[in-house]
Amino acid sequence: MSLKMSIAGLAGVLALSACDVAYPVTVIGENGMMFRGSATDTFLEGGSFHATNGRAVCSGTYTKVQDISTVSFPVVCNNGLRGVGTAYFETPTRGSGFVTMSDGSRWQFLFGKGALAL
Repeated sequence: MSLKMSIAGLAGVLALSACDVAYPVTVIGENGMMFRGSATDTFLEGGSFHATNGRAVCSGTYTKVQDISTVSFPVVCNNGLRGVGTAYFETPTRGSGFVTMSDGSRWQFLFGKGALAL
């Protein structure tokens, strides 16, 4: 293999590793409270998300390992609530999950195209 081909291959791998994919997120809290937002996934690294109901904003980051379909992550909201979420990936950009908040409430969420239907 020539040096030129090796450099081209390395450049391709680096380009893929920096690839970000954004997708919609809808979170349904207790009493029908709904948050909408987005998540951004970075190839083989994990990602971040944010969602708002117009008053409160909740966000967090997660780490994802290739071939693992479930991740846990912290959630922090600007109204003082905190929680721990678990996401189940059906595909790299579609799935569902739940968040257990510090006040004891349990929120459900969808991400990907399904989130737009809610």
